[in-house]
Amino acid sequence: MTGQPALEAPLLSVRGLRKSFGDNVVLDDVDLDVQPGECVVLIGASGSGKSTLLRCINLLEQVDDGVITLAGLDITDPRVDADEVRSRTGIVFQAYNLFPHLTVLDNVTLAPRRVHKVARAEAESRALAMLERVGLAEKARARPDDLSGGQQQRVAIARAMVNSPQLLLLDEVTSALDPELVGEVLDLLGELREEGMTMILSTHEMGFARNVADTVCFLDGGRVLEQGPPAEVLGAPREPRTRQFLSRLVS
Repeated sequence: MTGQPALEAPLLSVRGLRKSFGDNVVLDDVDLDVQPGECVVLIGASGSGKSTLLRCINLLEQVDDGVITLAGLDITDPRVDADEVRSRTGIVFQAYNLFPHLTVLDNVTLAPRRVHKVARAEAESRALAMLERVGLAEKARARPDDLSGGQQQRVAIARAMVNSPQLLLLDEVTSALDPELVGEVLDLLGELREEGMTMILSTHEMGFARNVADTVCFLDGGRVLEQGPPAEVLGAPREPRTRQFLSRLVS
């Protein structure tokens, strides 16, 4: 016995992840650990592999090589039930992907009712509670086109969280928003972070990354070139490529 506390096992572990589209290698031997309650921010230029990494974790893309484990389960095992895995992870895209012909409430309850066979009354109760959480309970009967971009993105976050996922994945969720709407979405993500939600998000919002992230990962050419606390990666990057990338951004 050493008397040292045992290290907590990561909620998510990625080892040797590789993904290609034809001859284009998009992810090349990626390793990543995410602890429970941690906020990991992915940064990098367009095409660096950020979105593909999130899609692989959510099993929206089939990996070519490597292993992804979620809470100890190898989710890259072909025998795994992908829908069950996705019920444990929530993903939010930059384009909202809401169904315009459905109400906000129906958008949020669609997956619980259709995929997970939750009774309508229970699904709606959960959805209304989540819409209250994101400040949009009064918009439950509205349609997406009646909402601002920031409100639509908050609905998308509510939809991703309605099944109480272990892990929330967010792909450039503010890039499609007008600048004045970015703040309301980032404020919500900051609140979720404070409440202990485990998150991986890709973003170009360096101020958010600096203030909220536990770990920042810089991807370049499909590899994690540098990772560590925001003060190190954003404030004193080791790699010349990281410094070059950051010098082109407005914080």
